[in-house]
Amino acid sequence: MSALADLTIFPLDKGESVSSYVAEAVKVIKTSGLDYQMGPMGTCFEGDWDEVIRVAKESMDAMKNHSSRVYMVLKVDYREGLDNRMKGKVDSLKKIMGAE
Repeated sequence: MSALADLTIFPLDKGESVSSYVAEAVKVIKTSGLDYQMGPMGTCFEGDWDEVIRVAKESMDAMKNHSSRVYMVLKVDYREGLDNRMKGKVDSLKKIMGAE
């Protein structure tokens, strides 16, 4: 089974540049041992349901250490029976589009 998650999280009370705070949440994802991929608007990661929810919670906890107001969007695509969907979904699109 696979839960593919896309997490966007940042503090709302730290001004315009928040990348140092976002880095704290990404470190939580990185140290979780789950496959992940950073993007310009969020970080995608994959694992079983309980792992994904735990990592999202730990990311929120890390952000709350620095901020009293946090914005978070968590999108999850849960599908039984498949793994490595983060790469597979992109490869599928590239194939359809004729890209390598």
